[in-house]
Amino acid sequence: MAGWYGTRWPSREGLEREAESRPRRILTVLGRIVLLSVVCWGTFSGGRYTGWALAAAVAGVVAAVALSVGFLRVTREQRPVPSSVFVAAVFGAGWLAHWGQAPTLGDVLWCGLAVISLVRLPLVAAVVVAVAAMGSYAAVSPADWVGIGGTVVGIALLGYLLRLDVEARGTARRLLEQERAARAAEAESAALAERARIAREIHDVLAHSLSAQLVHLEAARLMLERGTDREQIRERVVAARRMAQDGLAETRQALSALRGEFTPVGEFLVELTGRERAALVVTGTPRPLAAEPALALRRTAQEAVTNVRKHGPGARCSVELRYLEGAVELEVRNTRPPRAQAAGGLADSGSGYGLLGMRERAELLGGTLQAGPEDGGWRVLLRVPA
Repeated sequence: MAGWYGTRWPSREGLEREAESRPRRILTVLGRIVLLSVVCWGTFSGGRYTGWALAAAVAGVVAAVALSVGFLRVTREQRPVPSSVFVAAVFGAGWLAHWGQAPTLGDVLWCGLAVISLVRLPLVAAVVVAVAAMGSYAAVSPADWVGIGGTVVGIALLGYLLRLDVEARGTARRLLEQERAARAAEAESAALAERARIAREIHDVLAHSLSAQLVHLEAARLMLERGTDREQIRERVVAARRMAQDGLAETRQALSALRGEFTPVGEFLVELTGRERAALVVTGTPRPLAAEPALALRRTAQEAVTNVRKHGPGARCSVELRYLEGAVELEVRNTRPPRAQAAGGLADSGSGYGLLGMRERAELLGGTLQAGPEDGGWRVLLRVPA
């Protein structure tokens, strides 16, 4: 298809059988049957052939049909050399038909050669072949110049219109293939995004769960070193065990949340703050949230409350959820922890990536996350569109 327009082959996609509708193929077959019937009637109806002449005429018609079929095939495959050979053969067969007293066959061969050339050959070659074929027809036709001119113009218009139709079908087929490829790429991209989202959720759940377990286990270790009462140490170990169970439950919830099957954010915060003995305030009119913003609020609340327990044990924690127009805000604050309950070794537990993970999650949703010290404590503010 590359090169100057006049030397380019027509759209190959438009010539493929798959590009034709079933009614079109049926009409094409019927048209060829009618054309063959006209040729046979015009050749044999006069009774001019008998004996060996009749056999030769039948052989000539069969040879003409074979040449036409071969010409259609090689031009569909866009093979230059075989196409040139068949053009010459069909052109010569038209002259032989006229010399053999079969003008109908000769005229059909020339007119068909002109039409098919205009449809399937490069434009420059098609024009040359069409001029030669229709010039031969005009030279031997007994009709007047008006009839000859009308036939030549009609054949030229028919061939050009069919060529435009082939180009249009080829363009439509290419666009369809491009659309299918784009849909396949979009589906693959969506699948990869879904996998990344699931991996991110599982990572966040496990990171939070393991971090919380480390807090309790580290506290138990420090208590053992200080000779703390056995019952208090046992409480810490039991809490770590509970965190492991909660982590498994959260993993299942995360997968359910990705399908939109989870409790509302407000109910989750009630459970979380009740378990962690934090104050909860909800302002605005609660409304259902999409899976991604809801998960961001849940994970941020979990991480922020865990950080309070880790870095500021004994500090008072408050959680506020604000439903705004077009957005939702989550604010987690904690006061300055009592000196007697400084975090000590607990602050060193965990991965250290909680704040970074919360910020990345917010940015992926087009939101913002602010985190920093405030009045000796810490403040986390998440805002996401919803």
